[in-house]
Parts: sequence; structure tokens; C-alpha cells
Amino acid sequence: MTDPIRTFELVGAPFDGAATLGWPGSRHAPARIRESLAWMTMRSEGGQVFSLDTGGLLPAGPDLIRDAGDVAVVPHDVLATLDAAAQGVSDVVRRGSVPILLGGDDSLLLAGARGLHDAVEGTVAIVHFDAHLDLMDESVRQGRFSHSSGMRRALELDRVRVEHSIQLGPRHFNYPSSLRFIQESGLPQIPAVEVIEAGWRPAADRVLDRIRGADHVFFSFDIDTIDPAHAPGAGAHEPGGITSRDAIELVKVLAPHCDAFAVTEVNPMTDHNDLTSNLAAYLCYYFAVFGAVAA
Repeated sequence: MTDPIRTFELVGAPFDGAATLGWPGSRHAPARIRESLAWMTMRSEGGQVFSLDTGGLLPAGPDLIRDAGDVAVVPHDVLATLDAAAQGVSDVVRRGSVPILLGGDDSLLLAGARGLHDAVEGTVAIVHFDAHLDLMDESVRQGRFSHSSGMRRALELDRVRVEHSIQLGPRHFNYPSSLRFIQESGLPQIPAVEVIEAGWRPAADRVLDRIRGADHVFFSFDIDTIDPAHAPGAGAHEPGGITSRDAIELVKVLAPHCDAFAVTEVNPMTDHNDLTSNLAAYLCYYFAVFGAVAA
């Protein structure tokens, strides 16, 4: 008896109204990522695709990735947009598919986490890849629901468990208040420098060990986790990030363990010849192909 093949649905959220720091423009990302993704999905034949990484065939039928369209973004209203995106993710989960949320700015981390949280029973872990911590509580400039607060707000959901959640990729400098939150909550980080020095495999093992015991896992990938040399089209440039190869390998390993995925902060306005949109599309395709059979 073969394991059932999971299906995936794209949920677009073309919104960057909460990107009050960095550069706006991620509202254009869902369309560009879809365009790039079409180049990958066309390589499927007979319900399979040939993986040159593994040397074998992987399931990739015409229904592996469906498109649920874009949510009803309200450009002037962050909370209404987050509600719509969360509902879009919940709808996909209730249909029995795995949502792939295409941002938009990283306030959508909260929407993706809440969408999964509200559609399932049991505990939820968050795997958060980002150059930044997104643990700000509130500020005059950004309020409480900006792209700097997504992880903080998501950890406040009733059944999200900080003891099973983890962050990967942060670097450089952040607010002392974020350090206080980390110390009080016990939320661990795998800094980008650790991935670079030790390799992606130990980092993947740490993430897998951390999420063990959670009933469901939401995986949020801010594209600035990756070094701007590989992903120039981002909301902010933070040198010293992980490579595109590291990112792909981490997604491949984690995908079977995750119940929802989000890619945020891809910014076509700062990109070069769609390099970053193409990379984001590959992350989505790897997540689906390698996550088609749940762990």
C-alpha cells in the first residue's frame, strides 16, 4: 500500500501595506512567482517529474499544485487583509490540501499561522526563516500588526507552542526588547552564521528535533533569509545570509513534516531579471514535490 499523495494550493496575498520599514513592492510577488512556477510544473509527465537532485522520479501530477487565486486584499486595512488571508489558508486546509501562501509582506506570517491554527485541532509549531526576528510588540511607527511583529503575534495564538517553534537565519542587530522576549519565552534561533559554518544538515536536524511533538507545523520563509547575492529582490538587504542551495536543501528536508508554507517579502521592484521570484518559485515547487508524501 502506497502513501497518499498530498495536494497543494497556492493562495496569493498581494499586499505590502504593513511594510513600513524597508522597500514596498512585494504586492507584485504572487503574480511573478506564479509565472516562474509555470516553467517548473510544465516538466511533469505522466504524473511524475525527474529529480536531478536525487536521480529518481517524484510525484508531480497535474493536480499536485492547484491555484486558489488571490485573497480579497484591502490595501488600506491591514487587519481586514490579514483576516482574508487567514481565511484563505483555512479554506485550503479544510479542503484537505496544503496551502502555499504567496506574500506580500511578512505581516502575513500571522495570517498563515492563524489560518492553519483555526482549521485544525491540536498544537501548532512555527518554523520561521527570516533575517529578522519579527518579535516587536508595538511601536508608534509600526503599530502591532506590521511586518516586524508577525512572529510575536503568531506566538500569541491559543494553540501555537513556543516550545516547538524555532527561528532560522537571523543576523546582524535587533532590538534589546527582542532579546528580553527570547529570554522570557525560550524561543530558540539558529543564526545564519551557524548554518554557514556548520552546514544546513545540522540546522535541519535541530529544526526537526524542535518541532517533534507538535500536531501541526507552519513553515514561514521570508526570502531575506537568503543572502542578497542570491536573492536581490527582497524587502531589505541583509548581507551574510544562507545560500540558495542551503535554502533548497532545508525546504526539501522539512517539507514532509509541514502542514502549510508561506513565502514572503519577495520584491519584484528591487529584483534583477526575476532572479528572486524564480528562486521563490523553486522553493514552492520543492516544498510540494518533496512534501507530497507526509512524514
